[in-house]
Amino acid sequence: MFRAIGRFAVHRPWLTIAGWLIAAVALAMLAPGLKSTTDETEFLPSHYESVQAGKLQENAFPKTEQPSAIAVFQRADGGKLTTADRADVARIAAGLQDKHREGIAKVATSPQAVSPNGEIALANIVAEKDKGKNPADETVPNAVKDLREDAKPLLKETRLKMGITGQAATALDSRESSGDTDAMIMMATLVLIVVLLLVIFRSPLIALMPVLIIAVVFMVALGLIGTAADLGGLKADNSISAILIVVLFGVGTDYILFLLFRYREELRAGTQPKEALVNSVARVGETIASAAGAVIVAFLALLLSTMGMMRAMGPSLAISVAVTLVAALTLVPAVFSLLGTKAFWPSKAWKKRPRTRLADGLGSLVARRPGVIAALSAAVLAVLAVGTFSFKAEFDTDSSLSSKLESVQAMKDLQRGFSAGQSDPAMVYVQSKSGAPLDKGALDTYKTKLEGVDGVGSATLTTTNPQGTVAQYSVVLKYRPTEDKAIELAGGPLRDAAHSTAPEGTKALVGGTSAVLSDVEKAVTHDYKLVFPVAGLAIMIILGLLLRSLVAPVYLMVSVALGFTATLGATVWLFQDLQHKHGLLFMLPVIVYLFVVAIGTDYNILMVARLREEVRRGVPAREAVRTAVARSTPTIASAAVILAGTFGVLMLADNSMLQQMGFAVAFGILLTAFVMAMLLVPTITSLLGHKAWWPGHQDAPRVAPPAHPSAPAWAETQEARR
Repeated sequence: MFRAIGRFAVHRPWLTIAGWLIAAVALAMLAPGLKSTTDETEFLPSHYESVQAGKLQENAFPKTEQPSAIAVFQRADGGKLTTADRADVARIAAGLQDKHREGIAKVATSPQAVSPNGEIALANIVAEKDKGKNPADETVPNAVKDLREDAKPLLKETRLKMGITGQAATALDSRESSGDTDAMIMMATLVLIVVLLLVIFRSPLIALMPVLIIAVVFMVALGLIGTAADLGGLKADNSISAILIVVLFGVGTDYILFLLFRYREELRAGTQPKEALVNSVARVGETIASAAGAVIVAFLALLLSTMGMMRAMGPSLAISVAVTLVAALTLVPAVFSLLGTKAFWPSKAWKKRPRTRLADGLGSLVARRPGVIAALSAAVLAVLAVGTFSFKAEFDTDSSLSSKLESVQAMKDLQRGFSAGQSDPAMVYVQSKSGAPLDKGALDTYKTKLEGVDGVGSATLTTTNPQGTVAQYSVVLKYRPTEDKAIELAGGPLRDAAHSTAPEGTKALVGGTSAVLSDVEKAVTHDYKLVFPVAGLAIMIILGLLLRSLVAPVYLMVSVALGFTATLGATVWLFQDLQHKHGLLFMLPVIVYLFVVAIGTDYNILMVARLREEVRRGVPAREAVRTAVARSTPTIASAAVILAGTFGVLMLADNSMLQQMGFAVAFGILLTAFVMAMLLVPTITSLLGHKAWWPGHQDAPRVAPPAHPSAPAWAETQEARR
């Protein structure tokens, strides 16, 4: 099948390329865009309490105003606010209100908005009803940016300074601080790909061609994802485009390198260019398809997630990898069919086999000492994996932001005078079960009970609905809304107290950011226990189909699991132990799973497929291992360095979450490539020998080897094959 696909693409290159270009342009013009959202409640199933609380709030209090941001005022000298200072706060708030910025309903303060210690004053920045609901809408954050500028002339000739914090301000600062990071990642990715391909192939055409090909693939993939999302009603996280770029560059470069290295090998054996391309597709097509299949099923396993964000991400990434697979088997051969050997210009190195001393030496070492290499490799991974037991999930994403950002500094200033949860209180709703009006005396008593919960700063009965059947309490916690203590409090003691002390004949629901994050934590824990095993089983099935073996997939997945835990353990040691971070990004295991386990499995598949190919030729086991490692090492090393380098750039960001993600993925990819694929997998295969392919007969030689492999005839045959 793969030979037929390769023959069609190679001998009808213009038709193939035209088909891709037409598809890319048509999808870019006609496909609907992605419907993005970052509202956590839209990503949780309806049975979670925070989601139910949100729906009750929308139905009972559709006009309730909640501040999207808070202006924090203080004296420049840090002293207590005077009467004149308080008058200036009121004047500045009125001046900001008079600007009528789009998306802002009002900017308001009051004499009560002064801290008990008299040092801090607040002004609530309330968003218009429809603008404050969806954080993906940039209207309110952009208005906050304008208000910061509007405040500067108003603050002149006063002794005050002002900073804006809260959800919208944090979203603005996070977006602007990550903008430079996104550009840096893209530039670093392009530079790495171009430079490394120039070093490997010494050809400007080959260095630039993958970038152009992946650009076309990206247009097609994004169009198909938008269409699928529109037809299926899916919602994608607003960062899906950035993730797609990384996935496509990583996976696309891998598959292109798999094909180009084999193409060059065929040319060196004397095969004509077009036939060499056809042979390359025929020989590595199954490997690429299997590698892509493993990544696709791993991504599709995210459909089992309870979180809508992950369920939306899974199909999107799966579609992008599927498009990349088709491009690798059709578009890439078609392009290089037109270029022929000119693709390697001006280098002549493709005509002769280079002296790859490191790769050959590694192949010989692995073949001679498989037991020692396997033991050392496994020991290194096991030692690193120990750190996994100390892993602590961190849901406080705000803590990863630079302390230099205005929203972060203003939050610290706010906490000098108020409870940390003042900017985003927990919300408790009490609803009558019978539909009868709530008892006002019972509601006042309930307020007192909520304030008695350890960790609660204050509780206020803010409003009841017109029918008097639903009451809303604003519960200010002593901790920041995204802090671990706030999340634990909202999902534990506060929720327990709200339920147990609710007035008779009513039910209570706890919502707000802290409660949402508590439910997200529960959902993530559930997903880890379900998604990972299912994905592992699916990858094992694909490996079994590729290798026609029941044994090889087992030790391959064991090594993958060991690599996963080693990656996570090393990250724990670096950030939690050495840098004394409170915890690691709660999504980190999923990120490592997506980019290290799923994509990194490509390298194991490439190595084992080459081992199988050598064994089926009738090559003795030790020689098969030596050849497979020597021939696969340049491909694997090049692909791994490009992918790891792309993520490694994240470590330069001024954001600890991005630094953790960058290190974990970069280190995991390198660990997968240089320890697992090059050392552990081939040595275990060598030690198992015939048993590795049971119950198949993949090691049955198609060409009978000579009685004495060391004889000249055998050496000449091997050299000819190279």
